[in-house]
Amino acid sequence: MRQTIRLKVNGVERQGEVEPRTLLVHFLRDGLNLTGTHVGCDTGQCGACTVLLNGDAVKSCMVLAVQADGAEVRTVEGLAVGDAYHPIQQAFWDLHGLQCGFCTPGMIMAAVGILKRNPNPSDEEIREQLEGNLCRCTGYQNIVAAVRKAASDMQGQPAAQPVGASAAGGASGE
Repeated sequence: MRQTIRLKVNGVERQGEVEPRTLLVHFLRDGLNLTGTHVGCDTGQCGACTVLLNGDAVKSCMVLAVQADGAEVRTVEGLAVGDAYHPIQQAFWDLHGLQCGFCTPGMIMAAVGILKRNPNPSDEEIREQLEGNLCRCTGYQNIVAAVRKAASDMQGQPAAQPVGASAAGGASGE
């Protein structure tokens, strides 16, 4: 028995028919062709599928599409404004906060959620709040630096450099 759902995705009213057990991640990818939201573990462990649901970062593999009926969803495709990257996207680019890129959309969306809750988090708070998003490539240093830079950029302040960091954003001696 299929159900019709209606939601606003990246500012656009969308609707579709889904089975009651369809996960939001699959509706976004398969129903709306928004493939920036990645499917990793399907168990809520990796965070590759993180999106904003009514402004809060959630793992879309843990939400049924029918639960999102009437909600606002923002995916990584909805962050940029025209040709301008969102400050978090730009910071990930500038500070090499990605390698293979598989975790990147989820990390970026989680970072948006972090900075919504706390516009000026410490490195420890960033690490703690990204705990549910896994990366197998980067070692997280550049991801944390990117979130810190985005926080500063969004507040119009220069990013604080961690101890031992060069002006180019890399850490010395690593």
